[in-house]
Amino acid sequence: MTPDAEFGYELLVCRYAELVWHPNEGPRPAIVSRQLGTKERRWDTVVIEVDPAAFAARRAFGERTIDSDLLHVVRGAPAEWAWYRDALSDPGYPWRYVRQAVHRAAGRDLIEKRRDGNRIEIRRVRPFPDWVERIVAVENKPDLDRSAADRLADQLEHDVETALADEAWLATETTGERVEPALLRELPVEAGILATDFSAGVDADAADVAWHPSDLAPGEEERRDAETETLRLEIAERAYGKGWRSFHDTMRPDCRHFELRREGRALVPHCAAKEKVPTARECSGSCAEFSPEPPQWRTKGWPIEGGPGKGFERVLDRRRERERDRPESVE
Repeated sequence: MTPDAEFGYELLVCRYAELVWHPNEGPRPAIVSRQLGTKERRWDTVVIEVDPAAFAARRAFGERTIDSDLLHVVRGAPAEWAWYRDALSDPGYPWRYVRQAVHRAAGRDLIEKRRDGNRIEIRRVRPFPDWVERIVAVENKPDLDRSAADRLADQLEHDVETALADEAWLATETTGERVEPALLRELPVEAGILATDFSAGVDADAADVAWHPSDLAPGEEERRDAETETLRLEIAERAYGKGWRSFHDTMRPDCRHFELRREGRALVPHCAAKEKVPTARECSGSCAEFSPEPPQWRTKGWPIEGGPGKGFERVLDRRRERERDRPESVE
């Protein structure tokens, strides 16, 4: 059955998007993440559509996020050795921070560096690819009532006006019933509506497109400015490194009550003590029901592999890697 909490619904939407994206136009290579955006706007679910060949080239730079400071260095590193201040564009902040980023980038083998007298020279290892095709933002609201529709209208209007994403969607739960048309009329016509029914769990048939979205990308003769394109790449990089299964980072899988339960083709966290899908705030060391795994659970295996909590983390990490590998193999 569908989890009660919006957090649980968010995880199901993420898994659905991972399975069938694009719901309107057929399969596209993509990676899925959640709770990403800017200071002004955070999206519940983010779908990054990728170019498979360019994505494979991005994979060669490793599995971790390349943050904004590192992107400045990696994208600007020249093919031949050059002093980093000649090679890189003016960052708009003190160069000492760029120098720190140069050292970090070299430490992760993202670039090469050497010292020529008092100067630090850099050279790229390989060109950094333009791997992001499109960004899709999804707002999740399982229980769409009048007040929720009003709030979402403002948020989706912001998405449409800024056009930081190429598409904006609302996902809402129907459980076999129609979404009230009066509520949908509150939303901007450019936003797509995804009507989900996760009562039997997640599968490829668990949602229908109730309203088709508009393409928010610039026209053929237009381009986004460089600052916006950089911001989009930063969001995509966070999605690449984080994924959507990273909820164990802010929960306590080392609690004896923590479980992973199957919802169709999705795995979601479950608290056996409270019999519900917990939020990150609920699943913490301050929870009255928190009970650490006994030491004998944590010392099983050779060498020490940890208890069930570590096992849950490994399962989620393996699934993230499996799904992150998939776009690379799409032709």
